[in-house]
Amino acid sequence: MKYAGYLLLVMLLVSCSEEPSQEKAELKRERFQTVESNLETPWNIEHDENVFYITERPGNIVCWSNGDDPERLAVETEKEILQNGEGGLLGFTLNPEREEQAIIYHTYQEEGVIKNRVVLIEKGEGKWQEKGILLEGIPGAPYHNGGRIEIGPDGKLYITTGDASEENLGQKRESLAGKILRMNIDGTVPEDNPVQGSFLYSYGHRNSQGLTWNSEGDLFSSEHGPNNHDEINRIEAGKNYGWPTIVGEEKNEGMMSPLYQTGDRTWAPSGLSAFDGELYVATLRGEALRRISQQGEDPEIITDRFGRIRDVEVIEGEIYFITNNTDGRGNADEKDDRLIRFSPE
Repeated sequence: MKYAGYLLLVMLLVSCSEEPSQEKAELKRERFQTVESNLETPWNIEHDENVFYITERPGNIVCWSNGDDPERLAVETEKEILQNGEGGLLGFTLNPEREEQAIIYHTYQEEGVIKNRVVLIEKGEGKWQEKGILLEGIPGAPYHNGGRIEIGPDGKLYITTGDASEENLGQKRESLAGKILRMNIDGTVPEDNPVQGSFLYSYGHRNSQGLTWNSEGDLFSSEHGPNNHDEINRIEAGKNYGWPTIVGEEKNEGMMSPLYQTGDRTWAPSGLSAFDGELYVATLRGEALRRISQQGEDPEIITDRFGRIRDVEVIEGEIYFITNNTDGRGNADEKDDRLIRFSPE
């Protein structure tokens, strides 16, 4: 009887200890909510005054206000959008100087050569249409096109470009490939750029696909490494970030080492967003939304239940991210791709 009583007490204690953990798991699941589904290879999230904009690589922009049905509009450009490999309609940001206008980054082909361009577009009746060229002829390839564009706290346009699968281009300062570029909204070169007369802001990048600023105005980028050694970098004007001369923890005089690098693991980081002292990182090969301190410490997985993650945006204290399972590299289900909202504790 004593043994039976002891066993019953143990079972009750185990049962009581499991209930809070199960409840916590349920609460965590409820903190992830699908906002939109059935997106077609989405790439970029933009938000302004309760309106969402999501680019789709085939050449569409999906937009909607809270509570409204989404509207998918084609983007018409003077040079046709080329969805090939990792290319297509990529980065998107609203033009802060004029309503109903935006700036996009897209891949195209000219005389058999793949390139990328940055153009101004305007929303019209049933479509978006090109209105002006800011920059074109950026080296492109089926892989390593970069593609993230963001307006910085200084009102300038920042653009990430890949090395177009030619490693040496990242170190050639005269090339537009393997760089972070900085320009005025009208497409001219800012007078205070590191190299006079050049769009170059930083160089030695392999394939950066994320840009964000913290509340102090520090710029961070995410970058794909060669199979591993993916990077999170704190970007300083005019600095050389080493590719392909150094990777991972390697050092070289005059070159910047990463704030954080993944070692032998692979994240394939894409979109990046700073919030409350931390960086939220969308990872593709890593198939997770991750969080890391702005000092490059304490990386953790927020969720790994949704497959490949392409972009992340913090909006009024909530975390929004898009999956990227319909790009041929993921395991898509009937709801993919999706925009998901995560509500932190």
